[in-house]
Amino acid sequence: MSESNVPSASDSPSSPAPKRERKPTPARFLVSPVTLWIDFLMTWVIKVGGIGVIVAVIGIMVFITWQVLPLFSGASIQPHDEVKMTMPNPAVVGMDEWGELPFAYDGDRTFEFYDAHGKNPPQKVTIALPEGEKVTATRYFPEKYSLVIATDKGNVGQIKVRYDAEYKDGRRTVVGRAELGTLEPLIDLPAEAAAEANPATASPAPAPGTPAPATPGSETPAAPAPAPTPATAAVAAQTSTKITVIDRGAGESNALVGAILKVGEKRELRAITFKAKRSIRGAGKMTLDQRYDLTGQLKAAPAQLLVPSTADALIVADDSGQVSYFFQDGDKFELRQSFQPFADSTGSKAIARMDFIFGDVSIVFSGENGQSRVFSLCIPAENNPEQKRIFALTKEFPPLAGPATFFASSQRNKAFLTGSGKQASLRYTTTETIRWEKNLDFDIRQGIIGAKYENLAFLDASNVLHVYELHDPHPEAGFNAFFGKLWYEGLAGPEYSYQSTGGTDEFEPKLSLIPLIWGSIKGTLCALIFAVPIALTAAIYTSQFLDPNLKRIVKPTMEIMASLPSVVLGFLAALWVAPRVADRVPSLLLILVLITLCPLLFGWIWNKIPKIYRLWMRPGWEWSLMLPLLVVLCVIGWNLGPYFEEIAFVYVDPNTGQRYADFGLWWKHTTGGGYDQRNSMVVGFMMGFAVIPIIFTIAEDSLSNVPAGLRSASLALGATRWQTAWEVVLPIASAGIFSALMIGLGRAVGETMIVVMATGNTPLMDFNLFSGMRTLSANIAVELPEAPQFSTHYRVLFLGALLLFLLTFVVNTLAEFLRNHLREKYKGI
Repeated sequence: MSESNVPSASDSPSSPAPKRERKPTPARFLVSPVTLWIDFLMTWVIKVGGIGVIVAVIGIMVFITWQVLPLFSGASIQPHDEVKMTMPNPAVVGMDEWGELPFAYDGDRTFEFYDAHGKNPPQKVTIALPEGEKVTATRYFPEKYSLVIATDKGNVGQIKVRYDAEYKDGRRTVVGRAELGTLEPLIDLPAEAAAEANPATASPAPAPGTPAPATPGSETPAAPAPAPTPATAAVAAQTSTKITVIDRGAGESNALVGAILKVGEKRELRAITFKAKRSIRGAGKMTLDQRYDLTGQLKAAPAQLLVPSTADALIVADDSGQVSYFFQDGDKFELRQSFQPFADSTGSKAIARMDFIFGDVSIVFSGENGQSRVFSLCIPAENNPEQKRIFALTKEFPPLAGPATFFASSQRNKAFLTGSGKQASLRYTTTETIRWEKNLDFDIRQGIIGAKYENLAFLDASNVLHVYELHDPHPEAGFNAFFGKLWYEGLAGPEYSYQSTGGTDEFEPKLSLIPLIWGSIKGTLCALIFAVPIALTAAIYTSQFLDPNLKRIVKPTMEIMASLPSVVLGFLAALWVAPRVADRVPSLLLILVLITLCPLLFGWIWNKIPKIYRLWMRPGWEWSLMLPLLVVLCVIGWNLGPYFEEIAFVYVDPNTGQRYADFGLWWKHTTGGGYDQRNSMVVGFMMGFAVIPIIFTIAEDSLSNVPAGLRSASLALGATRWQTAWEVVLPIASAGIFSALMIGLGRAVGETMIVVMATGNTPLMDFNLFSGMRTLSANIAVELPEAPQFSTHYRVLFLGALLLFLLTFVVNTLAEFLRNHLREKYKGI
């Protein structure tokens, strides 16, 4: 044997191998400088990013608030010019659209136009009134720059005030003109005088409200009255018949002139109508139609008169404070309503003056004691059995210091200027607010509101016109307008209403945000009622009962669903879901009941199966047995829906007795609510699909992160899997589940496209599940592109955004407090 094969002592199995001692290497515990720099950089990036997010949110809040604040400011007035008028005691004072050339009218033949800046001398214009005639009554219409006049000969005419711009040597000058139109005979004064002096020879008076026998139905002007004889003229002089009050309203093809005549010591009410023949070229020239004597229908002597621009009514106030509303019905005037605006007044019930607000739907009545009340045309539900359009008290302003001595209505909105003595008050009808009020240094004889609502002017007793700059860009705004219940023109009573634009200049904006807030709450609740049960039960089952292999598929799928664009869901809701479920609501109700009963039925059947067979089913796959049953029940419910409708939802026509199996008709006549194809149910259903993935994902993460040891301990103590999930897992994960619900709530509140496309976007306030709605977010998306920048409409949309901001901030803050409370409560488990 060679020596090489002889084992050495070191190879003996009994001798252990020597241990190799490792030297400590402190360097391996040192962090790489690159890693430290990256960590430092990312720390600052996160800090700066977090601060940037906070600054951005605060910046957005400040910007929105800055846009909203002007809505709650009042009007401001600044002195601008003073114009000394040389015409003594003018009957009418007016102003052009730009406030450059005010005018004065002496109440007869002369107009004077004054340069507001005092650079040019007054322009004097004389109208071509026939020789020997004098004006006895005048009414000025500032929105049309026209006056209607009545003469001592019984004629009625119209004066148009016109402004022309002339350019000379590169300088612009505004020139005023006054043009008198054709005079039409309102009454035959000599005949009136003769009849007054000798009633026995007069023709019998027609019935009150019916046309006078003179020129009945005539389509041409009445022939000129014959020249009076000396005796007749003497009688006319003794009776001194003249027109003291005149007013006129004109439509496209008709006109109405009302007048109060003073016949001796008596006063009478007359009316004359004009019509124009229509052809393919439009309306022709106005021609006299009929004359009316309405004096017999009054209880006292008429004192004041108004004719609306619709030329179909007369509103007359008499000496006793009674107002009579005459409405033209065919060829006669019916006395539709009589009322006393100040019937409850403890002092005088007399009317100091009455004036139309822009649009001629509302009248401001001013009392002798300074009261100021607004009556508007509407169809009130109470004390109106015939359901006719009559006047009702809609607004009441604080009283003035005395009876109103002047009045001016805005030509742009529902504002009016009134006052007594030195007091001037600018008020807004819709919101029932005083925009500006002050005691000036002079007694006010007349007041003017500029055509652009940018100027105010006051004529004092010294014939000085004081012109002021008016800054009131948002008179229709205010807390009461946004959150109060207002009585708008034409409505039966006060209500919350949103309608930002209309088809005419006289439109009264309705800016209540309550219907939009209600729509946001309603849509959110509908979505959560549909989404929360499905999302939470799915999260519980997925985290506690579903097979882990399937969970790896279900969870990512649900997360992908959260990325579906809202516009796609809205498109599907509007064009596919809504038309298909519109007439299948009974089927949906049956499916809802059957889906609810399906788990109970499956559980009962599952417990009846012997345990030895149930063990064949792999845990977490029980759903595969229930799914076919669920599909079968859905098919059964969908097909049985029409039969269910014939049994439970039958409408009987009260006129014919015919029976209709129609859920829509049944719903309308049973509940009184509407039934629209695009409704809250469709929105809730489709918006629920947008919310379910969010709630499911966060809730499932919270449930899955409960320590496994707690579940194992519960099961080891004999609890079932359901008892463990309900008594152990859910309480511990409650904070996370609550967070999921709050995030889902925020998603539903801010949803826009689904609501825009799946509802009628009608701002309604009801609990009806089958009517449309409009939310704050949808309103912003729909109207902001068309809102003029910095207009009231524009700022109201920003106010809606601010409300959404505050709503989510308050909800999330409360949710955070509650979440922390739940986390502290179960912290020790």
